[in-house]
Amino acid sequence: MKRLFLIVLDSVGIGELPDANQYGDEGSHTLYAASRSQYFYMPNMEKLGYFHIDGVKEKFPNIEENSSFEGSICRMAEASKGKDTTTGHWEIAGIISEQPFPTYPNGFPKEVIDEFEKRTGRKTICNLPYSGTEVLIDYGREHMETGALIVYTSADSVFQIAAHEELVSVKELYRYCEIARELLIGEHAVGRVIARPFVGEYPEYKRTSNRHDYSLEPSKTMLDQLQAAGLDVLGIGKIYDIFAGKGITDTVRTKNNEEGIERIIEHTKREFHGLVFANLVDFDMVYGHRNDVDGYAKALTYFDEQLPRILEGLKEEDILMITADHGCDPSTPSTDHSREYIPLVIYGNGVKQGLNLGTRTTFSDIAATILEYFGVSKEVSGTSFLNEFLK
Repeated sequence: MKRLFLIVLDSVGIGELPDANQYGDEGSHTLYAASRSQYFYMPNMEKLGYFHIDGVKEKFPNIEENSSFEGSICRMAEASKGKDTTTGHWEIAGIISEQPFPTYPNGFPKEVIDEFEKRTGRKTICNLPYSGTEVLIDYGREHMETGALIVYTSADSVFQIAAHEELVSVKELYRYCEIARELLIGEHAVGRVIARPFVGEYPEYKRTSNRHDYSLEPSKTMLDQLQAAGLDVLGIGKIYDIFAGKGITDTVRTKNNEEGIERIIEHTKREFHGLVFANLVDFDMVYGHRNDVDGYAKALTYFDEQLPRILEGLKEEDILMITADHGCDPSTPSTDHSREYIPLVIYGNGVKQGLNLGTRTTFSDIAATILEYFGVSKEVSGTSFLNEFLK
């Protein structure tokens, strides 16, 4: 049985794209920013070739140019318009988004908020782009006093609803998000509606792990094709949410990177025929958006420390792919995503060692390659490069 493990290190970009200036992201390089912390150490990823990737090796001159590595590598450019989670993951799965999802730098229009309040029966407060932690400090007390929902957005295409779990049950908050998802269509079809429950007392409010994302439903992706071909498509983390469940045959939610890594390791011991698609979100959600360089570095180091456990579980025909979906440079003034190249590290017994495939023009080449690996005719964007790295 063929198995392929695709792990997305959420937001671990590797340098600005040529059009980064159009997004205000000149100079962004998430991996390099994290590497400047004293807590950064990734020897296992180095062995696989991570630091030999174009755009990475230039930032790490101590890596010997001709030193050997155990995998195949490449850098990937984003063909879609945007720099958000949904756009990045959808492109990895074979969809190139010609138009970016709508964003709301001045908050959502009055007609959207009025209709949302009418359908939920609750007033709203904030309605501005905001840091997810600062919005609780600035609006949490008013929310507790009035029962009004905290609605906010970011530089990404998101409609976020925060509510205290003691005031609004998680189930009730999810229902409000479902209402918002039904409402936000057409010109206001945001990429994601996100439930942001929190607990605690002012000013020590804390978001809980009961976050839930409600994405737009994508058109056909590699996941749909794999499922239709009778293959297993196993999601770990927020993969199910990003694809609105389409093409996923089984899923497991995770609370943090540590749990996500454990679930990946468990899946290496599981008998299946198909794809494991995992997202490790803490790099982005906990550290990138909070400009926490040391925290970002520690999270990368932890992943690297656990990587041998993942490799040990791989079988003879298995392929491991490690990539990202965008950047989120924790060292820039911005707390938002950054428009960056993503890495792709490929490893397995059947994968060529020491092969640098240069730069690919779209993330969708991952989808095309995975479909060819499983013998499924491609009906999505992208060009397979399977035969270039297979022995």
